[in-house]
Amino acid sequence: MKTFIVFDLEATCWERGQEEAQSEIIEIGAVAHRPGEGAGSPLAEFQTFVHPGLAPRLSDFCTQLTSIRQSDVDSAPSFPEAIVAFRRWAEPFSPYALASWGDYDRRQVAADCRLHKMANPFESVPHVNLKALFAAAHCLKKKDGLGQALRRLGIAREGTAHRGIDDARNIVRILQAGLEVHLKVVAGE
Repeated sequence: MKTFIVFDLEATCWERGQEEAQSEIIEIGAVAHRPGEGAGSPLAEFQTFVHPGLAPRLSDFCTQLTSIRQSDVDSAPSFPEAIVAFRRWAEPFSPYALASWGDYDRRQVAADCRLHKMANPFESVPHVNLKALFAAAHCLKKKDGLGQALRRLGIAREGTAHRGIDDARNIVRILQAGLEVHLKVVAGE
């Protein structure tokens, strides 16, 4: 049975109209999940902060939104180091597919790889857009954000919103609440 690496990213951000630079990843959170494993513990978790290079000072808006502090990213590895560590962590779960709430996370990894002039280590790994899958499974015309999906299912959010590891954990909780059947279909199982 295929493992899904459910991941969520946080990136540098500014208030509307205050953008200073291209957004860069500042946190990678991931949970290895195998459908059918039930509501028990995840197979494993990965979390790292990432030091941004273009705009190394986090905006007040970014800190308020994510709760990620300047000290968290100041001592963090660079993006190339962090993404390689993430790939190494995921490898024992092969074959696996990446899964995220929407397509933003997959696109942001690709953008940061281009920024750092490095090959995307996940380019050939299948990706599942769980936001679209959830919308299709619930016959929704408009795709729910993560918080909306949790509320729709009557699941209380755990942890802090807009924190990569907490959001990845909450996405897995959505999968365990009934989306796994649809995930298995997408995986061809």
